[in-house]
Amino acid sequence: RGRMRLRSGVFASSCLLVQALGVALFLRGFFPVPVRSVPRREARADPPAEPAPPGPGMVSNWTKIPPPLFKRVVIVLIDALRDDFVFGSKGKQFMPYTTQVVEKGTSYSFIAEAKPPTVTMPRIKALMTGSIPGFIDVVVNLNSPALLDDNLIWQAKTAGKRIIFYGDDTWVKLFPKHFVEYDGTTSFFVSDFTEVDDNVTRHLDRVLKREDWDLLILHYLGLDHIGHMTGPNSPLVGPKLHEMDNILKKIHISLLSKEEASLPNLLVVCGDHGMSETGSHGGSSEGEVHTPLLFISSAFEKRSAPLGQPEHVQQTDLASTLAIGLGLPISRNSVGNLILPVVGGKTMREQLRFVHLNAFQLSRLLQENTPAYEKDPGYEHFKIAEKSHGNWIKLYLEGNNSEILLNLGKKVLKQYLEALKTLSSSLSKQVAQYDMYSMTVGTVIIMEVLLLLLLSVPKALSKRAEFEVPLSPPLFSLLFYLMCLMLCAVHVIVCTSAESLCYFCSMSWFTAVGVMMLISALMCGILSAIAKIFENSRLPPKNPIVSSSNWSEIDVLILAGTIGHVLSLGASSFIEEEHQTWYFLINTLCLVLCLELCRNNFLPKECDPQHSTNVRQNFDSVGETSEYKNIDIPVASNSKLGKATSSSEFIKGSDKWISLATPWIILICCRLLRSLNQTGVQWAHRPDFGHWLTSSEHKSELSSLAAVSLLMIFFLVQRRCSLVSKIAMALGLLGVYSYRAAIGNVIFPWQHGGKDISKGITEARFVYVFVLGIVFTGTKDLLKSQVISADSSTKSTGLWEVYSGLVLLAALLFRPHNLPVLVFCLLIQTMMTKYIWIPLKFDAAQITIMHYWFGQAFFYFQGNSNGIATVDISAGFVGLDSYVELPAIFLTAFATYAGPFLWAIHLLCYLSSEVSRNSAAVGHGCFCYALMRSIPVAIYVVLVTGLRYHLFIWSVFSPKLLYEGVHVFITAAVCLFFTAMDQNHSYKLQG
Repeated sequence: RGRMRLRSGVFASSCLLVQALGVALFLRGFFPVPVRSVPRREARADPPAEPAPPGPGMVSNWTKIPPPLFKRVVIVLIDALRDDFVFGSKGKQFMPYTTQVVEKGTSYSFIAEAKPPTVTMPRIKALMTGSIPGFIDVVVNLNSPALLDDNLIWQAKTAGKRIIFYGDDTWVKLFPKHFVEYDGTTSFFVSDFTEVDDNVTRHLDRVLKREDWDLLILHYLGLDHIGHMTGPNSPLVGPKLHEMDNILKKIHISLLSKEEASLPNLLVVCGDHGMSETGSHGGSSEGEVHTPLLFISSAFEKRSAPLGQPEHVQQTDLASTLAIGLGLPISRNSVGNLILPVVGGKTMREQLRFVHLNAFQLSRLLQENTPAYEKDPGYEHFKIAEKSHGNWIKLYLEGNNSEILLNLGKKVLKQYLEALKTLSSSLSKQVAQYDMYSMTVGTVIIMEVLLLLLLSVPKALSKRAEFEVPLSPPLFSLLFYLMCLMLCAVHVIVCTSAESLCYFCSMSWFTAVGVMMLISALMCGILSAIAKIFENSRLPPKNPIVSSSNWSEIDVLILAGTIGHVLSLGASSFIEEEHQTWYFLINTLCLVLCLELCRNNFLPKECDPQHSTNVRQNFDSVGETSEYKNIDIPVASNSKLGKATSSSEFIKGSDKWISLATPWIILICCRLLRSLNQTGVQWAHRPDFGHWLTSSEHKSELSSLAAVSLLMIFFLVQRRCSLVSKIAMALGLLGVYSYRAAIGNVIFPWQHGGKDISKGITEARFVYVFVLGIVFTGTKDLLKSQVISADSSTKSTGLWEVYSGLVLLAALLFRPHNLPVLVFCLLIQTMMTKYIWIPLKFDAAQITIMHYWFGQAFFYFQGNSNGIATVDISAGFVGLDSYVELPAIFLTAFATYAGPFLWAIHLLCYLSSEVSRNSAAVGHGCFCYALMRSIPVAIYVVLVTGLRYHLFIWSVFSPKLLYEGVHVFITAAVCLFFTAMDQNHSYKLQG
């Protein structure tokens, strides 16, 4: 039988790539593109007539859609307008005119609740269609295609209304060819606060004078951009709210002056979402989901009593309310309720007609989406209300005008409102339609990869770090074909009987069969690994030198920490506060390291302790003793660290004490980093050092901190670089500071007055040139070491230069108050290398897992969390004139995952410098890294499937799933880089 040699690194990378495929398939099933009932062109059915009164021959004569209640409607949507910006103290202070209209004028005010994800595009969809968009709209948000659902804008255009739009160009993409006139401003350039709003306002005077429009929509972005850059308490917020107040005043006065007696005009003021305490949005905190909704029109009664707390409505209610107001059919997929006070001035018959239209539309949507709709309580309520409505019409047509008619009318109205509420809530629950088949196939692939990785631990961490893969096992070929056939049969059965649409079924047959073959091949691999283990357990052990009791504290901690972290993913609070788990783990790790150092320095030793037992030996306690002969035990004599016989002699004098202090220094660093950025959900609003630094009165402190940090970064990184790279690095870091000064985050000492703020494009591009230069120099060295000579020093210099180039890029993308995170990252890496890993001679597996843990902790030290809102979008626009998709995605991903990424590359630098001691180090590192990543992903995917109807699924579990998914793709890329570097000539020849 032919056998093929496969190195650990190659094996791990291919496993991760397959796992990434499984994750992609799972995500596609978990975040379905929502399937709706009726395409738009069929949506123009005739409206229902009024319910027929009981009794023979009686028929209502009102079959048409009610006429419009308002002549013209202006919608002013202020991005990220939080409810307290209008109803709170900020509103009273900065929005006097609006406050006066709200408290004493002819207006109705509400607090509209947005559903997460609180991002602009899904919120515009919710406002205009009345339906609840799926979570995947966050991802699509960066590139929004046209909206095909039935919606208010389309209905208005079809009814011949002329619509004008100015503002965020997301609308122009969602509703192409719907506006008679429009001017879009780009929403992604977050460093622009003024132009983006002036571009909207400059059209106002001209448009308000004209008579040739029916619906005017204005979407102002400035407030949102201020929130992203400086937060809700920034001094820039007040003037911006005042500017908005003046605009509303101008529009309101103009609408009043142009009014005719017959039909009044309506001004609607709303926000699409709010902003969190840090100024971003996407999650489900109160500040992010509560937005003001104001209806201002002379049709309403003047407010007599002072306004209490505004009533809460759903954001989706606006679509049906505006449809009634404009005399249009309610959108087919809307789950919203009519906001009754807006039509409260009409006659009882009209009001009943409006709520009947709304309830009829909701009940029809329920029929299309639920097989057993007749048993739904909302539907039953609707039928009862419709019957009472018929009785009311009978009385009405008989000409009865007494109290009875009015009281019965009020009772019917109440029944309808009850029905609307119940229907709406049961429909909102149904939005989450999961594609279970795609999810299952994805999960199977992910779990198979994990099993295969776990089963191959003993082989992969053996001294030679390679596998022998049998090419043609006779039994498995038959099994393979049988499994393929079985899976294909299952596929056909599922796809022909499935009620709902399924992504995996809509793939071509060729792709589907490919996936089935992949699953079968993985299964055969797992079975052959298990068979081999049983085969080996029967053989007598040849030289059992490693007993499984030989576990150090580090190994126990690593195992317990990994399992504990994975189990914690089943609880929403642990996910919200996951940073606490990682902080706890690295603190514990430091204490255990301290213990090891003390033991190493003070306890007399007979011989070098055989530390490096395999970390996960116990995972498969199926006695694979014969495999253990290969596990590497580094012996001191072949260590490159000097010829000392025991490591205690090695650390002499002052070094010994620095070494003992190292864990404590690291603990202090971590404590400082924790107070820099409050993250998570529960305590995210607490004041932290980062907020203090970014507030406008502490600009000089921030500037000096940034300058010191950049100097430290230079000293920590330049040690191993060539002269050219040192100069490039110094100039690059200078460029980083001048970029931050140009966009107004920091100041130069000689600057006193307010300098004009630019977008800093030149400065940022200047830094990019150096980043590319340094990475290029490093790559050149790497290629030289690969191709020309197997020289490890050239190679480690090359790797270090690539690493320092990435550090420079991170320094450019990080917010200035986050630069200390980068400094401490480099400091901890330097100290651990010099005083912990080398003297204590840990093996590659342990060092890899420590790197992984620190990488995870630094992900949270940066201020990231498991919520979408903490992604720093502004990183994607550093040095770009306009929004360019690929660079923006790459830069944002790099800035978000800089912590894990830099630790992974540092691991590669460290392990390849260790090659002289253990030739398989890089292969071991790559394998462990892949294993550490695939354990949490595999378990989390199963947990999320089980918890898919959990209350917090959209606000907590789904964002975490996206983070995990992206992390798998990034880790796969890192492992490929590892494998490319793992060209060890020494054990190529042994093969």
